[in-house]
Amino acid sequence: MEFNLKTSHPVKLRSACLIIAVSEPRKLSTTGQIVDKASKGSLLKIIRRGDMDGRSGQSLLLHNLPGIRADRVLLIGCGKDGDMNETAFIKTIGNMSAALENCGASEAHAYITDIPVKGRDVRWKVQQTVLKMSHCQYRFEQLKSNSSDKKKALRKLTMNVPGKRDLAAGESAIEQGIAISAGISIARDLGNLPSNICTPSYIAKQATALAKGQKKLKVTVLEEADMRKLKMGSLLSVSAGSRQPAKLITLQYQGGNKKDQPVVLVGKGVTFDTGGISLKPGAAMDEMKFDMCGAASVIGTISAVVAMNLPINLVGIIPTTENMPDGLATKPGDIVTSMSGQTIEILNTDAEGRLILCDALTYAEKFKPRCVIDIATLTGACIVALGKIPSAVLGNHPALIKDLIQSGNQIEDRLWELPLWDEYQEQLKSNFADMANIGGRDAGTITAACFLSRFTKKYKWAHLDIAGTAWKSGEAKGSTGRPVSLLTQFIINQT
Repeated sequence: MEFNLKTSHPVKLRSACLIIAVSEPRKLSTTGQIVDKASKGSLLKIIRRGDMDGRSGQSLLLHNLPGIRADRVLLIGCGKDGDMNETAFIKTIGNMSAALENCGASEAHAYITDIPVKGRDVRWKVQQTVLKMSHCQYRFEQLKSNSSDKKKALRKLTMNVPGKRDLAAGESAIEQGIAISAGISIARDLGNLPSNICTPSYIAKQATALAKGQKKLKVTVLEEADMRKLKMGSLLSVSAGSRQPAKLITLQYQGGNKKDQPVVLVGKGVTFDTGGISLKPGAAMDEMKFDMCGAASVIGTISAVVAMNLPINLVGIIPTTENMPDGLATKPGDIVTSMSGQTIEILNTDAEGRLILCDALTYAEKFKPRCVIDIATLTGACIVALGKIPSAVLGNHPALIKDLIQSGNQIEDRLWELPLWDEYQEQLKSNFADMANIGGRDAGTITAACFLSRFTKKYKWAHLDIAGTAWKSGEAKGSTGRPVSLLTQFIINQT
C-alpha cells in the first residue's frame, strides 16, 4: 500500500474518498466544519438527524456531497475528545481501515491529524496510521487455493498535515512506518507458516535470502557438528529427538563504524514444541508452531533496520530447533553441560526455550556487545501474570530496561517490568547439577529469567517474554509480529 503526505484544502481536493473525523456528541473536526460550510450545512444536518453521532466504531459513507469535489466523504467516529488517547486513536485508525475496505475507493485522503491526542504530535499520528493500516491490510493466504479478491482494495492513502513545516517529519514517519510494517509482515509470515514448512532449515534459508544483495548484512549458519565443537550441550539436548537438524543462525549488520559495539538480539526459534518427553496436552497444540516468534521478530527487526539503512551495528542470533519426543530425546532427570561449562538438570523437557537460549547467550559474548536482548515465547506463566497486552521485561541493567520500556511506550508496543531478585534464584537449586531448568510452580516467568541471567553476567542484558503477545488465538488466530516495532524503535533511538 502506498502512503503519501499533502497539505491541501478539503473543499478543493479531488479524491475518491475524503475522510473526516467526528467526535461525540456530534462534533465535527476542524476539517469537517470547513466541509460543512462549503456544503451549506449538509454535514451537520446528516449528523443531527442521528445517522452519525461520533461514537467510537461508527462510520458513515456519503456520496456526492454538494460543494465538494471528492466522490465520497467518509465520516469516522472518534468518541469523546476527552477519551482520545493513544489506544483510542489506533482503534479509530483500525475502524477507518475497515470502513475503507468496503467503500469501493482505491485511494483516499484522510484528515486524521485533526484528531487531538494529548502529548502526541503529527509525526506520531502519521507513523501509527501507517503501522495500523498496514497491520489491518495484512493477509496470510499463501497456502490457500483461492485467495480473497483484492481488486477493490485501497491502494493509496494520502494523509493531510496542517502545514508545510510538518512535511519533513511526516515523510520520515512514513519511511520508518513502512520499514517497520514490512518487518512485522515478515515476522507474521514466518510465525503463521506451519511447522512442516517452517523448519529450522527454512528459517536459515530465509535469513540467507534477506542478506542477498545487501553489502552491510552477513549471514552465517552453524550446523549441529559446529555446535558440538562449541560444546553447546544444552541447545543440542533439545534437538536430540528431532529429525530436523538444529541451526544456529547469525545475522550481522554493519551500519556503524567497525569498532562500534553492536546491539545483539537473540530470538528463540523452536519451530514446533511438543514438550518433548514431557508431552503437552493436545488442546491447542497446533499453536506451538508460534514458538519461533522470537526468532521471527529478530529477522523482521533486522529487515526493518536494513531497509532504513540505520547507522548502527546489529547482530541477530537465532538458535532454532524442534522439540520432539523420540527414542533419542532428552529425558526428565538428564543432566547436560552448557557452552558456558555450567551443568543443567533437565526436570521438564517442556522448559526447552531457556535451554537453547542459554547457549546462544553465551555465544553472544564473542561479539563484545553494547547490550543483549533476548526475545522468547518462554512461559505460560507470563500470560497468567500480565495477560496479552504487554510483554514482560526483566534484566540485569536498569537503564537498558528503562530504554526498552520507553521505546515500547513511544510506538505502542508496551512492556511491563517484573522483578529479578536474588531470592528467586533459590528455586533453581539442584541436588545433582549446577542448576535445574525449572523452579517450580511459583513465579515461572521470573525463575525462567533467573535461569537465563546465569549466562549473561558479562554484558548488559534484557529478556523479553512474549508468550502472551506474539500471537492471537480463537477467530483471529495468527501471529501479531510483536515486538518488531518495539525492537526497531529501540534501535532507532540508539542511533
